[in-house]
Amino acid sequence: MLKKPFHQSILAGSVMLATTGTVNAATFEIEHLPQLHNAGNVTVSSDGERTAYTLTQPRDMVAGDEDGSADTHLYVIGKNSKPVAFVTGKGSVSGLSFSADGKTLYFRSKRDDDKHTSLYAISMSGGEAQKQYSYETSIGDYAVSNDGNTLYFVAKPKYDKEDLSKKGFKARAYEEDTRLASLWSVDLSTEDAKPVKVLGDGEVSSFDLSSDGSTIVAAVAPTNLIDDYYMLRDLVVMDVNSSDVKTRIDVPGKLGTFELSDKGDYIAFLGGTDIHDTSDGVLMLADVDKGSFAQLTPDAQQHIVDVDWLGKDLLAVAHRGVESAVVLYAKNGDIKKTYNTPDDIVVRSADVGKGEIRFIADAPDHPREVFELESRKVTQLTNHNAWLSDIELAEQSTFTYKARDGEKVEGLLVTPNGNKPAGGWPLILTVHGGPEAHYSDGWLTGYSTPAQFAAADGYAVFYPNYRGSTGRGVAFAKQHQDDYAGKEFNDLVDGVNALADAGIINKDRVGITGGSYGGYASMWGATALTEHFAAAVAFVGISNQVSKFGTSDIPNEMHLVHSLKWPWEDNWMNLIERSPIFHAGKSKTPTLIMHGEEDTRVHPSQSMELFRAMKVRTETPVRLVFYPGEGHGNRKAAAQYDYALRLMRWMDTYLADGASRQTPMPDFDLGMAERLKSDDEAPTENDDDGSAD
Repeated sequence: MLKKPFHQSILAGSVMLATTGTVNAATFEIEHLPQLHNAGNVTVSSDGERTAYTLTQPRDMVAGDEDGSADTHLYVIGKNSKPVAFVTGKGSVSGLSFSADGKTLYFRSKRDDDKHTSLYAISMSGGEAQKQYSYETSIGDYAVSNDGNTLYFVAKPKYDKEDLSKKGFKARAYEEDTRLASLWSVDLSTEDAKPVKVLGDGEVSSFDLSSDGSTIVAAVAPTNLIDDYYMLRDLVVMDVNSSDVKTRIDVPGKLGTFELSDKGDYIAFLGGTDIHDTSDGVLMLADVDKGSFAQLTPDAQQHIVDVDWLGKDLLAVAHRGVESAVVLYAKNGDIKKTYNTPDDIVVRSADVGKGEIRFIADAPDHPREVFELESRKVTQLTNHNAWLSDIELAEQSTFTYKARDGEKVEGLLVTPNGNKPAGGWPLILTVHGGPEAHYSDGWLTGYSTPAQFAAADGYAVFYPNYRGSTGRGVAFAKQHQDDYAGKEFNDLVDGVNALADAGIINKDRVGITGGSYGGYASMWGATALTEHFAAAVAFVGISNQVSKFGTSDIPNEMHLVHSLKWPWEDNWMNLIERSPIFHAGKSKTPTLIMHGEEDTRVHPSQSMELFRAMKVRTETPVRLVFYPGEGHGNRKAAAQYDYALRLMRWMDTYLADGASRQTPMPDFDLGMAERLKSDDEAPTENDDDGSAD
């Protein structure tokens, strides 16, 4: 029998919250989620003396915070000193960049009376952040010249038609907003200087300025459609002094991050090996003068997630299976060095300044923090989640098994503390989206990925890297192509069977959940594979591959890297048969479906279709929950908290010992009023010590 979880027992008043909003429990609970802080956007000054990073802090509804997206703060670490908070409070900080002398830090933010995201700067000696420039729309990617006088930035022009929305005229033509983001420059030394368009032939999404300021490389797509962003971006190289386009790099597939060498003669970039490559995990090197490029790691069993220049060599963060490595490549692709990083962390990104390497990493026992790599020594520089040392976290391990055709598949298994019950633990199978993504052996708990709070309630949680996942090379990632719901989802069932055969889990008490493509897997598990799953929670999932093609904003990506065929190429019936709605009539799996009402990637109608098909064709319990104002994933605190509670309530109802798949889900609210503090109980805001703003 599952122990009674906190998120249920609070309804009876048996568990009380402390006045600070923390949870009086030794195990991780849903109410701990807002206390998880994640470091990111690590940036090192050119002299290596300072490291800046952002820290994401979610809103805490239980502690009395207002609803909203997570706040992002700015921290700086000096040489041999502790982190200092420079910008805190409500709002978001992004796009960190040091000035050439390292004395000033630039960042993007929307503050005070800003109508759009603007550029700010703050002195490293302290003081208030000062606005540097505002444009008529939000500033995207940017760079400041070494002398601090010229700002280069990406932005769209403002909508030039009269706004009649207040009079009720709100019609818009779908996919016909032709405004393209361009690359602009403006003189910061001259008051009221007018911006000048530097590059505007196509949609500019990001760019890099060489260290000597002579060369710009920009990622450019033919239109502003997200489909073109994914599939058709190329690299355009421009001479700054003449404003002439020097060359254009025809990227063969998807394009990831890219960096110019110090002299601007080479571009290191991540990309797909061809137009059918599902991701951008291969390291490539382009010669700016020749316009040619070499694929340095096309056959490696890895997925490179970040790259930076370290002198004349390329520093890459490579994900290999569920682990990571920091690798130094020569320009010819030879591995010069693999750094000795701890086995218990997963490196996510890195930055270099004068040979100093700082990186972001997480581990099974903490979210993302800042680390330093110096010589052979790795030092953790931040500890924003020290409170987790007082929490009894569940064990996390790698579980590898053979699929029915012999393919090796690996995943991550989180098991509850204490003795395993007779017959094994109930299981929540958590499936990632994409499928061009992967789970790494780091921190796995979030509002929709329940590792620690589910384990605290007596569940084993398994995160499989099924076929189609990244991290194991291009060939493995392509194995799902032209085979929707085939080998890829068979891998999921084979993983469940392997866990059962190992005596770890109870095969009769298995739930499945996931978002996006993981939502597709959950819907498929609830219908075509219903005999294997006693409960399903599907988030922003795909139920009908035919109508998904017509309602998604990425039909070309869907065609080129997933189906490999257009629906009308003798493929209509195949797509229908690979759709959960086709199998809905045989579903015996109680299914909770959740979706953001503003989702453009997977239209909310996908969830409506499965709900209606199950409602009409079966007596199986099914519920559909919409989140107004949310898109392809929940951003705001209330929606995230609500989602986590519903996820666990559904699993508790149908996976409990002795539960029937036909047991109706209790039709009462989540007790939200009892969970939330009243306004007069909310704690007063206390800025971090050492705040410079």
